[in-house]
Amino acid sequence: MRIVLALMNRNRKLFFKDKGMFFTSMITPVILIVLYATFLANVFRDSFTSAIPDMITISDKLINGTVAAQLTASLLAVSCITVTFCVNLTMVQDKVNGTRKDFDVSPVSKQKIYLGYFLSTVVNSLMVNGFAFILCLGYLFKMGWYMNIADVIWVLFDMILLVLFGSTISSIISFPLTTQGQLSAVGTIVSAGYGFICGAYMPISNFGSGLQKVLSYLPSTYATSLIKNHMLHGVFSEMERKQYPNEMVEALRDTLDCKPVFHGNVVNVNQMIGIMIGSIVLCGVIYFFVTSFLKVKTNGK
Repeated sequence: MRIVLALMNRNRKLFFKDKGMFFTSMITPVILIVLYATFLANVFRDSFTSAIPDMITISDKLINGTVAAQLTASLLAVSCITVTFCVNLTMVQDKVNGTRKDFDVSPVSKQKIYLGYFLSTVVNSLMVNGFAFILCLGYLFKMGWYMNIADVIWVLFDMILLVLFGSTISSIISFPLTTQGQLSAVGTIVSAGYGFICGAYMPISNFGSGLQKVLSYLPSTYATSLIKNHMLHGVFSEMERKQYPNEMVEALRDTLDCKPVFHGNVVNVNQMIGIMIGSIVLCGVIYFFVTSFLKVKTNGK
């Protein structure tokens, strides 16, 4: 285990040493929150207000708090996955500069080498997304704060699950890549497409029934819904405290993707957590077998 930790620290230090990669990773959440607040806030507001009956009046603070919670939940759902592709660059860089060949002739096993890559990706991604979370909390304070300490802890737990899931996915995809250009291309595709398939850019409830059914088979659907449930918990509690009609509150939960459906059955929060843990374990097993039994081309120095 000491060797694995040493490799993890080596990869982590390389991440911080590369000022360009580090700055890009840290500035990404800032750019996302500005873009989300600028372009998606009105979309989320319209989607939210359309589900409110005309005879019901909701304060601007509650509306703003709901939109802000949905926006920040969507941002974190995307950031926790996409950032892992950026910080996983060390695995590819080692192939480009020939460092992997040095590792291959060392007495360190392949499993330990790739576990070191994986753990450093997790740690670095948690640090970057922790910074994003602080920005999100600040935005919530400004727009309308309804979370309690338990909600904050649950969101942090959700982020850990999402980062673990994203790290396994990015590690599997990065394994066969041999150039930084390939990783950049993959990262661009993931950044552009993931927000749509996970329901971050637009609630899945707005999609057609056929697409909703397809997306119900993807873990990303439940990852986003999980973090939305905890981000919006305080908002829904406030609505219940003000005795808004239960039918309206449940309709809002449906509209905001807090109650995903799989084969006609509503998936609850505990089941979402189970799905994410199962997905992490499955992807982890795939990563283990891929790195243990497949070979990948490396470049010489």
